[in-house]
Parts: sequence; structure tokens; C-alpha cells
Amino acid sequence: MSTPRFSKPLRGTFLGVGVGLVLGVSISFAATVYAAKDRDTIPLEQIQTFSQVFAIIKSNYVDPTSDKKLMDGAINGMVNALDPHSAYLSPKEFKEMQVLTNGKFGGLGIEVTGDHGVLKVVAPIDDTPAAKAGIKSGDLIVKIDGKVLQGIGLQKSVDMMRGKPGTQVTLTILRPPQVLPLHFTLTRAIIKVQSVRAAMLAPGYGYIRISQFQENTGSATRKAVEHLEQEANGHLNGLILDLRNNPGGVLGAGVETADTFLNKGLIVYTKGRTVGSDMRFSAHGPDYLHGAPMIVLINGGSASAAEIVTGALKDDHRALVMGQHSFGKGSVQTVMPLGNGGALKLTTALYYTPAGCSIQSQGIVPNIEVQPANAQQRALNADLLNESELHGVLKAPDECSKATPQYTIALPGSATAQSTKEDEAMAASGTLKPDLAKDYPLHEALAILEGKAVPVREGKGHAIDTVIPLPRAVGQ
Repeated sequence: MSTPRFSKPLRGTFLGVGVGLVLGVSISFAATVYAAKDRDTIPLEQIQTFSQVFAIIKSNYVDPTSDKKLMDGAINGMVNALDPHSAYLSPKEFKEMQVLTNGKFGGLGIEVTGDHGVLKVVAPIDDTPAAKAGIKSGDLIVKIDGKVLQGIGLQKSVDMMRGKPGTQVTLTILRPPQVLPLHFTLTRAIIKVQSVRAAMLAPGYGYIRISQFQENTGSATRKAVEHLEQEANGHLNGLILDLRNNPGGVLGAGVETADTFLNKGLIVYTKGRTVGSDMRFSAHGPDYLHGAPMIVLINGGSASAAEIVTGALKDDHRALVMGQHSFGKGSVQTVMPLGNGGALKLTTALYYTPAGCSIQSQGIVPNIEVQPANAQQRALNADLLNESELHGVLKAPDECSKATPQYTIALPGSATAQSTKEDEAMAASGTLKPDLAKDYPLHEALAILEGKAVPVREGKGHAIDTVIPLPRAVGQ
């Protein structure tokens, strides 16, 4: 295999959830030349049926229809029947996709995926129109500018949200358990994403927020660690890595970020059907934290490359993972250029964590689960914030499907009110020091790093104050 146009598959491979080209970096981008295989197994009978249907439509459909419209529809239908992430890209769409590698793009700043004919929000990106407007992970976009999305298709729905910066678009959103739809009017903008931000939470304890994995995220993370160490007089006692609502991005940046905190060990590997689809990525060190304890925060909006980083740090016993079950997008899409200037984005492999667990449709199970106190809200989170709920999703081997959290912490008070406070605190973390008073999971993560007792729920009973042990760093 050769790689025309993109000479570094590791750095140029994108992991994400939707195909929102101006909404978020969400396209896998390992372009490869492919050879036509199994020419002698072309299903001639089905091809004949296709030709017959094509001819009938051309001669009998109520309105004259172009050959291009019919053929594009046939190609899209064939690819869309595979899984939610494979797609046919027209020449225009393929060209637009290629300009997204620098972290500057127009749109709303939201990662979406198709689900039963509508758009499901995986995550809003920090400090963008979507995040500022209050769009949340799990929201279902059912109309754009008053037009119903059912039957339009994912790519066309995404196109409707694009437009000239400064123009407005209105989204109609369903947000269970609310019965009435919500309406948000957002102003399109050129999205300039600063993927890494850092702050000191307390003397000796640092915080790094990664909103998305771009080409420079790995190096930016290392610089953030070094800056925090300088603020801590040369030594950090602990670090919280916040990957909540991080929808993914560049594979190489995810690998580099995990390597920042590891001296050695496997980070991620892939398995597929074809030669070249099996890959392994390992850490080379050094650990920039010098073995200081870590906690990684995740939620249902943490997907793809964010799950790779989380899985590596968890399985290599480098960090505790805290929050909610992650999204579960663990498939690899390879972009194959076509002769017409377009491309085929095809799922070609699955990602596995160092322990051999598939991320696909299962996600990362946290060591410490932070549960909404309300049972209805817990059920909604399970239904809305999970790849496994998508129509046509790929199912992975279930060797690790029975994994459960070691500890459970319940959110205090009203789950809805607490969720709103957490969203506000996360939005503020894009530009300001995180607000520990509003962000309960972050507050408890800091307490755990400091060796303090936190209220751990025992079964269905009352919470018991417990000091949760921190893992030892590998190879220190």
C-alpha cells in the first residue's frame, strides 16, 4: 500500500464520530490506494436486478431523473447500509474534508452522528457557538431552519448547518426527558480551536483540559505539563486530565498525548481484514509527570481518540478513570480517493486497548463512576450517550463487556441542576480557571488526588466516606 497525498498515516489519521466537516474534526483520514479484489465474485444476478430497477425508474418515474442522481443515490445507499461511519464523499465533500487538518474551520463547533434519521450530538466543542448556546451531548437535532431532517441523510443535514460566517441557523432539538422541543439560534463562525488549556487547581495539583485532538495537541500537552510544573516549583503532586465532551480527532495526537504520561507500554492496536490494517502503537517515554498520580475525567461525550488515550492510561495502570461510560466509537475509517475526485470513507478495522478490550460500541468503563442521583437520568444517559444505540452500529467482540466500575459516587441533589452546573463549569474551563464549586466530578477528583475520603456508594445503600487508592506509574 502507498499513501498518496498523506505521507504520515499516524499523524494524518483522524478519529471521530460524525461527518460534520465544518462542525468538528471528525473524519478518519488515512488515505490509501486500494486494489480491486475478488473481481470474479461480482454478483451478476444482483447487478442485473440493479440494472432492471435503474431502467424502470428512468422510464416510469413521475419526474425525469438524471443518471447522476440515481447512481449517487445507489452508491450512498450501498455505503450507508454498512455502519454509521462509512460514507461516500463527493468531490466537493472530499475537498472540504482535506482543509480541516489545521484546526480552523467554519461552522457551529459541534460533533454529530446520524441516528435513526436525525442528528445526535456527541459533544459541543469548547468555546464555540454550540457550546456557548448550551447545546449538550445527547441532544437530538430534528430540524434545521424549520426543515425536518428525517430522510435527508447525514451529509446533507450537516451541509444545512454550514454557511457564511456571521449568518444564523436555527436548530430544533429534542432533549429527553423534556417533552417540548427546544429552539436554538446560533451564529456561524470560523472555528479556531485551542485544544489544550491548563490551570492549577490547588498548590501542587494541576489540571489539563483537552477539547479535541489536533495535529499539535501532543506537543501542546507536554508544554502544558512543563508549565504547570514550573508553577508548582518544579514538581506536581498530581494531575487531572479532562477529556469530557472530547469527540476525538487525530490518532497521532492521541498516541502522543498518552505517551506524554507513560515510560513504556502498549497504547493501542488495531485489527482488520486487510494487510496493513493491523497496527500497534507503543509508548517510548519519558513520563513528563515523573510518576505523579493522575485522574482522567470522561463522560458520554468522550469518543474515539479520547477513548484511546483513556484506555491506554487505564490499562497501563497509569491513571484512575472517573466519570461516566464513554461513547464507544472504536472503529477505523480509511479514506480511499476515487477516480472522480471524490472518496470512499470505509470502516476497515477496530481499535483495542492494551488489555485487549474493543472500544467499539462498548466504550471505556471508568474505575470510579459518577452517577446522576436520579434513576431516570441514568437510564437516559445510557440510551443517548452511547455508540451502541446508533442504527446499524458495528458490534465488537464482547470479551470485556462485563467490566464494571470499582467505585460509584452519586451526584448530590438534583441531577438536572447538577448537570447544568457541570456544563457551565466546563464551558468556563475553556477560558477560565475551572470552578470546583460547580463541577462536582472535578471537585471529587481533586479530593481523591489529595488522598481525602470521598462518599462512595455501597450497592443501593448509603454512601460511605472512602479513601480511593491511586495506581502506581509503570516503570518508574
